[in-house]
Amino acid sequence: MAGMKRFLLPLFLCLSAAITTAEERLPNIILVLVDDMGWMDVTCQGSDFYRTPNIDRLASEGMRFTNGYAACAVCSPTRAAVQTGRYPHRVGVTDWIRSRFQRGGKGTPEENPTEYVGGKNRKLLCPPNPFWMEHGEETIPEMLDSKNYKSAYIGKWHLGDPAWFPEGQGYDENRGGCDYGQPPSYFDPYNLPKGRHETLREGIFKLPGRKPGEYLTHREGDEAEALIRMWEHTPFFLMIGHYAVHTPIQAIPEVAAKYDTPGEHQKNAKYAAMVESVDDAMGQVLKTLEELEIDDRTMIIFTSDNGGLLGPTSNKPLRSGKGYCYEGGIRVPFLVRWPGVIPAGKVSDAPVQSIDLKPTIEEAVGGIERDATPELDGISLMDHLASGGEIPLERDELIWHFPHYRHAPGPYSIIRKGDYKLIKFWEGIFELYDLKNDLGESQNLADEMPDKVKELDDMLLKRLEEQQAKLPKPNPDFDTATSKGKRKKQGKGKK
Repeated sequence: MAGMKRFLLPLFLCLSAAITTAEERLPNIILVLVDDMGWMDVTCQGSDFYRTPNIDRLASEGMRFTNGYAACAVCSPTRAAVQTGRYPHRVGVTDWIRSRFQRGGKGTPEENPTEYVGGKNRKLLCPPNPFWMEHGEETIPEMLDSKNYKSAYIGKWHLGDPAWFPEGQGYDENRGGCDYGQPPSYFDPYNLPKGRHETLREGIFKLPGRKPGEYLTHREGDEAEALIRMWEHTPFFLMIGHYAVHTPIQAIPEVAAKYDTPGEHQKNAKYAAMVESVDDAMGQVLKTLEELEIDDRTMIIFTSDNGGLLGPTSNKPLRSGKGYCYEGGIRVPFLVRWPGVIPAGKVSDAPVQSIDLKPTIEEAVGGIERDATPELDGISLMDHLASGGEIPLERDELIWHFPHYRHAPGPYSIIRKGDYKLIKFWEGIFELYDLKNDLGESQNLADEMPDKVKELDDMLLKRLEEQQAKLPKPNPDFDTATSKGKRKKQGKGKK
């Protein structure tokens, strides 16, 4: 009997240690960032056209935010905000980054530009947009490195030239992240054989063709599954930045054929098939986690980099779409699931944004010790999530800053405080909306509520100054006559 005890004691101690290790194991984090997916592009948001049962599971088994926002109405700034937890204007990436094939043969400069840009027909000079996010910014995998997380990036990166690809920004693995803003093709080998630039002819970086005709989003799902299986026994951070549903609008014909009955607002069958491919990949990830029995220690965050592109989709009841300052351009799906930690089936109306993802992940893993803590603009959502929304967020405002010309009437900044949203167009126009009573932004209250406009404008300017945002400034070479003539010509024949 004594010999048996001597044999069983070490075994019991080993089992106890294994159980303790399992209980104390850090959670896995999977962050899914879809490209151009609008607020109404999933069934759980109310679409009567798209079919997204796997994405809907995240909502039914976790929390859905009805006031989820991207940090910008275009992609690269939001991607910078996701990685850093900082507003795009603090990072210095305020417009989408031009890929190498979009620069007319110009290569990689020695440093990012700093001189303001503008022409005689524009009233304002605007800060330049960089060609990459600087290495000095701390990314999510760099934050998690001290806790020995494995990290991988899959899909669209769009934050700089080769030296600034994911592996240069802290990721252990990179499967497809490069300077592309969109894929040359959604079908294997994902290239344009006669493309004008060598990168277009080569295809997607570190995602070489393997099965002619294979669909890109499904390939991304396979890459995610493979990495999850490889890191089954170690904590990992996996970011899946789907190239879908960005243009080109290309779909598997058999899938598109299923969408033969238009919805109330949405009807593009090819786009619907692209949405379904994202849902397929989500289902593949969920199935893999369950099979490996690591589902309950994995937090999944699902969102988009900006609102849906007008044409392929509709964001109604929201106004407008990608690129615009209205809700259709910045409000996006925002779902978080973590079985056993986040109560199932909860809905939160708290306004949240891309900047909140990094601090939320930091708290989810138990906090990070650093020599110097970066100044974050986002806040952790963990208490709010874990309480099923009962613990309110300690914040009542969000801002956006787009100091560039894209759509009339030009550069803009936004502040949302409570239910009021002020849009400041830097050429001197203000628009004020009460989102609680006017979600579609149909009634501009600026003239009726000048005191509210001044209050929010003062607050917005104060925040931008505190965060060292680069602001548009008067153009000394602005030619009023030329500008008026050009606008008159553009408006000729229009009613």
